[in-house]
Amino acid sequence: QVTLVESGGGLVQAGGSLRLSCAASERTFSNYDVAWFRQAPGKQREFVGDIEWGGITNYLNSVKGRFTVSRDNSLNTVYLQMNSLKPEDTAVYYCAAGRYSNEFSDSASYRYWGQGTQVTVSS
Repeated sequence: QVTLVESGGGLVQAGGSLRLSCAASERTFSNYDVAWFRQAPGKQREFVGDIEWGGITNYLNSVKGRFTVSRDNSLNTVYLQMNSLKPEDTAVYYCAAGRYSNEFSDSASYRYWGQGTQVTVSS
């Protein structure tokens, strides 16, 4: 069982930046593909980006060029750097790990989830 803890959310004005962190309890976290999802009120959970164990990243089209997923394996932590934030980025952001299929953008592919952190972008 892997425990994931997100942090770094908050309130920011449009155009601002936030960095989310996802810290894992698992010492072999470096072997995991880790993804970020978000869920806005009344909407389905949406894939934002991920980083594979080898460092390959994938992103939702609407965040490409603004968001970056990275990892520090020495800290068992994955980050989501969010720049040029827009009001439509407002959501609860979750990290997920333990993917057991090739569908990296499908939330059903992940075993482990954090509790989520709220990001609110004001206009």
